[in-house]
Amino acid sequence: MTDILDLSARDMAAQIRKGALSPVEATQAALDRIAARADLNAFVTVDAEGALAAARQAEAAVRAGEALGPIHGVPYSVKDLINTAGMRTTQGSKIFEANVPAEDGVSVARSRAAGGILLGKTTTPEFGHKPEATSPVSGRTLHPTHPGHTPGASSSGSAVAVAAGMGPLSIGSDGGGSIRIPAACCGIVGLKATLGRIPHLQLPDLFGANSYVGPMARNVGDTRLFFEVMAGFDSRDPWGQGALPPARRTDTLRGLRVGWLPRGGASVDPQVAAPTLAAVRAMEAEGAIVTEIDLDFRALEPAFLTVLRNGLASRVGPHVARFGNVIDATLLARIEEGGRLTAGDVAQATYDRTRFFTELQAALADLDVIVSPTLTAPPLPIGVDTAGEVSVGGNHGTVRGAWYPFTFPLNLSGHPALAMPCGTTAEGLPISLQILSHWHQERLILDVAELVESLLGPAARG
Repeated sequence: MTDILDLSARDMAAQIRKGALSPVEATQAALDRIAARADLNAFVTVDAEGALAAARQAEAAVRAGEALGPIHGVPYSVKDLINTAGMRTTQGSKIFEANVPAEDGVSVARSRAAGGILLGKTTTPEFGHKPEATSPVSGRTLHPTHPGHTPGASSSGSAVAVAAGMGPLSIGSDGGGSIRIPAACCGIVGLKATLGRIPHLQLPDLFGANSYVGPMARNVGDTRLFFEVMAGFDSRDPWGQGALPPARRTDTLRGLRVGWLPRGGASVDPQVAAPTLAAVRAMEAEGAIVTEIDLDFRALEPAFLTVLRNGLASRVGPHVARFGNVIDATLLARIEEGGRLTAGDVAQATYDRTRFFTELQAALADLDVIVSPTLTAPPLPIGVDTAGEVSVGGNHGTVRGAWYPFTFPLNLSGHPALAMPCGTTAEGLPISLQILSHWHQERLILDVAELVESLLGPAARG
């Protein structure tokens, strides 16, 4: 079973196609690992019966010589914010603890159509509102190797499940770094695609969207595979209506124009600064043209907090009168803050969002990619109170500006970004590199990340 769980999604799919591996064996191995590592609390719902039934159907399709999808027979999981038909989607909240959607989110429907075997739903903080891996429904989710440190949030369970071998793939969501932060903390790869590239139709305001769904995997190749499964046009998504620009691709780092963003308006812990800089220097040694740049990502924090608080107040606020006694206290506080915002505050946030987009576009005009740390410091100890002022990596303030200033601005600007491992601390905690690029250039990001992954070797394997 260990051999099965060590396989990449690509190798697993290839062996299933050849008949060398049964989808039932792969699914059972993942279910066994979920049970064996129940202490990590990565799943809020496991559908063993449904998964094995789907695996048997997948096995019959292989034997019958039917056309097979790219992840046929490969087990995967889905963050509990994303709708799954016939399987409860709690949003990490007691409000929706028994909610069973009638239809899949687009990403889930496409994963099923591609032959994937849905194992269950992974844990998330309530409505994904905070960077701590706890919720009223599922309790605390633990880091896969360092239980005294956070696994990141809000795609907490997805990152832990992938890192701990509970299936090679998971669908996460990212409203401010919620794919990239737990990917960074758990030593895996996570991709936030361009706004609209992977349709996410559950949002109440698609025109002002800042939340994305995307792939999480142990390596770049599997992340690419899963991205290609989920990405594509949907007439219901306003951001996916235009013609895509020509895709940029590369099979070499030589001549690649790289903007190195070491700080982003914040201080970076030396434990993070050294390995991320070493990764950039390794790219430069391979012929990349590296230019250090200075963009104040952290300055967008007030605008992001306005968008976050306003959204929570409008979406969850109406439930407070009935469910206030079972809602996470930190969520109640965010709702109250959102209720105090004025129309002018919300408008100013949209103006700041526009300004940042313009600045980032100008910076990218002469660059292919921008590379930065994903986080300013290693995974935080679970004792850190992320609801108030924190001191992280030499930064003081709220956790968003202090710990992950590199992630949340890209949710407002719509640019694609990938987090990947690039080393560990002396304690063995993962360190992560972020690669971002122009809108709709996910394939370029994945090309670059795969080259960096090969270049770094073991350091890129978390």
